[in-house]
Amino acid sequence: MEAPNFLEFIAHMLHMPNFMVFTWFIMLVIIVIAISVRFTLKFMPSNFQNVVEAFISGMYSFVEDILGPKETKKHFKLIASLGIFIFFSNIVELIPWFVPPTSSWNTTIALAILVFVYYQYLGIKHNGLKYIKHFMGPVWWLTPLMIPVEIIGHFARILSLSVRLFGNIGGDDLLLAVLFFLVPALVPIPVMFLVLFAAVLQSFIFPLLTTLYIADAVATHHES
Repeated sequence: MEAPNFLEFIAHMLHMPNFMVFTWFIMLVIIVIAISVRFTLKFMPSNFQNVVEAFISGMYSFVEDILGPKETKKHFKLIASLGIFIFFSNIVELIPWFVPPTSSWNTTIALAILVFVYYQYLGIKHNGLKYIKHFMGPVWWLTPLMIPVEIIGHFARILSLSVRLFGNIGGDDLLLAVLFFLVPALVPIPVMFLVLFAAVLQSFIFPLLTTLYIADAVATHHES
């Protein structure tokens, strides 16, 4: 799908690809919504506030079950931010002429690299040299084999995170583009629901894997 003219104009003026313009647009939308929610909080919550609080509370409890109370307080903001950004980036594919940022590998690999650097930093911060030592395997004579295997395995997580998200959203976006081109007034409703389901699912999987990687990094200290 092509971007609307005004966004194409902005992208042209800033010498930026369309997906980057939509990325900044979605970030602005999220910030506006967050500020609006923040200044409309009430002691007696409205229906909307109840829904938001229930969603955040459920998400927090889910992460807490994996990381524990102490680590969840430290890392929940990043995990939740990833989930919210990916969710909004995914669902805009349901809007004609909108380009979902997550349909570009540039966006998804940037998110994956962020997660990779973050949990590696946590592993070193929590465990020091013991974190590096676990790359060497359980016994010293396996070290020459285990080091490359572990390194490849960790870098494969970047590809796993980025390609899964990019592939699913990019494929869905292409499918919708074809359907809108062939039958613009009669896009099958079931397909729209399937695309929405995939968008929501992918916005859950990415933060889930991020949580598991963080848990693995901070737990190494206790296992060493």
